[in-house]
Amino acid sequence: METVEIQAEPRAAGKKGSAKRLRREGKIPGVFYGPKTGTVSLEVGEKEFVTRVAGLEGSHLVRFQSGSPLLSNKVALVKELQIHPVTEDVVHVDFYEVDLAEKIQVKVPLHFVGKAEGVVRGGILQPIVREIEVECLPVEIPEYVEVEVSSLDIGHSLHIGDVTLPGGVVALHEPNFTLVTVVPPTVEEAAPTAEAPAAVEGAEAAPAAPEEEKKKEEGSGS
Repeated sequence: METVEIQAEPRAAGKKGSAKRLRREGKIPGVFYGPKTGTVSLEVGEKEFVTRVAGLEGSHLVRFQSGSPLLSNKVALVKELQIHPVTEDVVHVDFYEVDLAEKIQVKVPLHFVGKAEGVVRGGILQPIVREIEVECLPVEIPEYVEVEVSSLDIGHSLHIGDVTLPGGVVALHEPNFTLVTVVPPTVEEAAPTAEAPAAVEGAEAAPAAPEEEKKKEEGSGS
């Protein structure tokens, strides 16, 4: 896996309004922490981070370039991003330190490739999950995992046990964990048959047929 290098510097944490000031200056506030490292408040350039890190798919290693020994050459993963609900700008980022010699658990996106046989016959490809959790060394994290679906027919599914993962990468799921299936085509329900309108309470009765009227007259005359 390629390691992305970005500039990062420590910042004074806890000052009221400091985060807003940093964002006005084109910087993103954040924190850096890990099992062997205390929490370090930091700042990174917004433009550099957005163009080189935030837009990447999957998990990527980030190496800090810094004038501070607290951050210089430290390697981390982006653990969490806080996004503004209106502007969709990155307003805060958490970096988690990793040891390149120790395995970690991360989520990796799935890419479904090929055209399923069932789709050709009118079915619909239905992904069950869009990512899986794996364990591997940080430098072996795959950008994504390809799932070949060409042989998948209607009513059939592919499971994690059917997928070949890169060397050194182990899925943290049971072999029968379902990834994708092909469902039958959707059939529109027939429109319900129109029923005769129900009699309305209090409505006048329909006039009797002519023959019935004649019988009534003959009966009354006798």
